[in-house]
Amino acid sequence: MKLIYQVEDKVKTGPLIVFALQQLLAIMTATLVVPIIIGNDMSPAAALFGAGCGTLIYVLFTQKKSPVFLGSSFAFIGSMCAAFAGGVSMSLGYLGMIIGAIFAGLVYVVIALIVNAVGVDWINKLMPAVVIGPTVAIIGLSLAGNAVGDITTGGVKVDGVAVASPIAALLGGLVTLGVTMVCSAYGKKSGRLIPFIYGILAGYAFCLIMTLIGNATGNDSIKLLSFDSFSALIENGVGLSTFFALPSFTFVTALGGFGELSGTYIGTIFAAYVPVAFVVFAEHIADHKNISSIIERDLLKEPGLHRTLLGDGVGSMVGAFFGGCPNTTYGESIGCVAITKNASVYTIIAAAFGAIIISFISPFIAFVNSIPSCVMGGVCMALYGFIAVSGLKMVQNVDLNKNKNLFVVSVILIAGIGGLTLNFGSVTITSVACALILGILANILLKNAPESEEE
Repeated sequence: MKLIYQVEDKVKTGPLIVFALQQLLAIMTATLVVPIIIGNDMSPAAALFGAGCGTLIYVLFTQKKSPVFLGSSFAFIGSMCAAFAGGVSMSLGYLGMIIGAIFAGLVYVVIALIVNAVGVDWINKLMPAVVIGPTVAIIGLSLAGNAVGDITTGGVKVDGVAVASPIAALLGGLVTLGVTMVCSAYGKKSGRLIPFIYGILAGYAFCLIMTLIGNATGNDSIKLLSFDSFSALIENGVGLSTFFALPSFTFVTALGGFGELSGTYIGTIFAAYVPVAFVVFAEHIADHKNISSIIERDLLKEPGLHRTLLGDGVGSMVGAFFGGCPNTTYGESIGCVAITKNASVYTIIAAAFGAIIISFISPFIAFVNSIPSCVMGGVCMALYGFIAVSGLKMVQNVDLNKNKNLFVVSVILIAGIGGLTLNFGSVTITSVACALILGILANILLKNAPESEEE
């Protein structure tokens, strides 16, 4: 892929801010929604602050060679819920999330030390292109349902149910997707570099117009944009105290939980977090194989898998310390790099600092929370699709006329698209991890198969 900005390229301040904002918009909704799912008064702004800090840690460990943003990990949602199970107090639950992230981060550290000692050749043999290519594709395809569900959902909800018709929401999503595609394909340099900003703004404007018409005519079916997040700000008064707000950091509440800490609770947290860390490790490799194919540099060798693991692991610890959520590399960020062809790590650094700053700015958080689901669905159709296509590109040179390769790819695609998951108590082996494991096993079983009947 011919990049407009290479990894090490520096960008002028003005464009850099815009590029960083685009990265933030791509990852922010998912990052903010994890603490909302967990509940227990977790702060989305604190999670965003933690994601920014975690990303800076990751960039530091990877020596500014890997252009990926870290955000709140969905894989640990079950683990985080386990921290509050059994009537646990909020202070102890918050402390449990920090301890759990430390356990998960230590898994990465241990694996990183092993990789540093023995190298990464075994990984390339265990996961060749015939395995890792369709697995990367599954990362995008497994999210397809989320994108389709979002693109037909409006932002105004009553009792958790969208009031707008799916057709009206779909129109808002298609406006977003259409503007994004046109800017990326026909735009000049600036248009190609920030198509998502143009797309989101166009979709947001469309939803705003439809909502105003709906309010004026009393037609709920076209109300796509909710003003609730802004209403909450206005109710608290307009001023510096509401414009700038200190996020509710996890560690502050966690300090009160030390008196309740017990060996049994620590064991529960260990069992909830450590197995999931091994699952996320598999996705870590797939993500880095994907971004490696986009920038045409093998990140597993330079700066090295041990460095990406350390960055991810320590970044998760830091992210949970501030926001409660362990971090992980984001496919949305990788998709943004692929579509815009902007791989400058300085964009990622600026986005990380932007996340930290924005976490204190209440109106911007309110704006992001007000973006209708259909608008983000339109964006994610492109983002997730590019992830899937990146994976399929990896198997271009794989001979699928050979049955052994065909079986490996088939098993991975069907297991992943079919949503095969395994549950062991509170631990869930995701569809991506299941597909990867089955692909590895199939490849090992068939790797010595003869190439033809004569053989």
